[in-house]
Amino acid sequence: MRNIIPHNAKLVPEHAECVFKGKVYSTYQWQQELFDGSFTTFEMLKRADTVQAIIIKNDTIVACHEEQPHKGSFIGIPGGCHDYENETELEAVQREVKEETGFICKNWKLLHCYQKHSKIEQFTYIFLAWDVIEQHEQQLDAGEKIKVKLYSLQDFKTLLDDPTNRSTKMRLLENIYSIEELLALPEYNAAR
Repeated sequence: MRNIIPHNAKLVPEHAECVFKGKVYSTYQWQQELFDGSFTTFEMLKRADTVQAIIIKNDTIVACHEEQPHKGSFIGIPGGCHDYENETELEAVQREVKEETGFICKNWKLLHCYQKHSKIEQFTYIFLAWDVIEQHEQQLDAGEKIKVKLYSLQDFKTLLDDPTNRSTKMRLLENIYSIEELLALPEYNAAR
């Protein structure tokens, strides 16, 4: 269940009709009145939101070196789809982090939420997690291979320019120079 919607979000109108439902994307259409009084068909896609986490473990940052059949090898931060209707964004990211890294963290803070494309109703939520209190076996999907690696903040920042870096929001750390600065980042406020 989506609890947080970024300001200026573009949403599929309630009166829009779903004309195609795929495994990942659904297509919605509706009649929209134009400024001259005429009507035309507008269209938007909709898909499950994405959740990601920047995890601090023992003064290091967690990176996932992943491989997937259709994407090849890449580097990112733990995360995945918010595809269970009964989960909040926080519950979804906690589940994804546990599946991909095995980590359970005590503290969580939402740092950022954004909509990548105005014609697609899908939001990405970036969380900060720290104080790893448990570590379990990874529970990877059949199409995932993930190696969890820990980096000092400085070494992690070198991954920002790695051509296999898939997580553009790792750039949140570009102007952060200490773990203390990272922990001091403000909680995201959708009302801004």
